[in-house]
Amino acid sequence: MRHQLRVPKLGRPADQRKAMLRGLTTQLIREGRLTTTKTKAKAIRDEAEKMITLAKEGSLASRRKAIGYIYDKQLVHALFDKAQDRYGDRNGGYTRIVRTVPRRGDNAEMAIIELV
Repeated sequence: MRHQLRVPKLGRPADQRKAMLRGLTTQLIREGRLTTTKTKAKAIRDEAEKMITLAKEGSLASRRKAIGYIYDKQLVHALFDKAQDRYGDRNGGYTRIVRTVPRRGDNAEMAIIELV
């Protein structure tokens, strides 16, 4: 039974899935925009919003949690410096998912996920 399973399995074992989500979240925070499949975008959204919420808190413990998840240490420091100014008045909803045309070849639903 898959009751209350929040993250889709994405056709990968757990370790590969976690590494992929960490890499895509790091890339999204670095570049601000990412083109991927719709299912991956929905999975990335949760992780990216958790990292931005940690950055808004700004405590040492939340900084250490973010460094443990995001691959680039300098990116974490930059995120923590800019998050309060950029997202201080917003209570969630830091990302936007926009659907695009299906991918050629396998007709997978594609989407662009971007930071608001």
